[in-house]
Amino acid sequence: MATIKVQTEDFDVSREIAALTAGRSDIGGIGCFVGVVRERAGADQAPEPVAAMTLEHYPGMTERAIARIAEQAEQRFDILGCTVIHRVGTLRTGDNIVLVLAVSAHRQPALDATAFLIDWLKTKAPFWKREEFADGSGAWVDAREADDAAAERWSRDG
Repeated sequence: MATIKVQTEDFDVSREIAALTAGRSDIGGIGCFVGVVRERAGADQAPEPVAAMTLEHYPGMTERAIARIAEQAEQRFDILGCTVIHRVGTLRTGDNIVLVLAVSAHRQPALDATAFLIDWLKTKAPFWKREEFADGSGAWVDAREADDAAAERWSRDG
């Protein structure tokens, strides 16, 4: 069973893990990924430090898209549940952006599902990101070939 949240508020990783695993004795592995706003997007991106990032989404459509990705992860990997939390609004450098958790009886399905979820979130979930710089300028973030390549491996693998 997937928990999907799109929110402006920060999340507490420990609390989310506790919620996902509460009352369960069949979980042997937890996969976790936390994405954070970084100062530099990469050599092919912003030439100056990022002061903030604004994330926009289409309410309803975004949650449905993430739910479809989570359903695929549940079908593809032997996981017992997952949580995906993605923040929207204006976030500063060092702020959490996204949390992906997957639980399973063994570590590998949890880790694989976590990687699959974040790779597909980066390429298939409808979010728009704008980097904002210290001088007040900004730029929309284009899709990255590296993200597409990461997601493509899941198509090749099955």
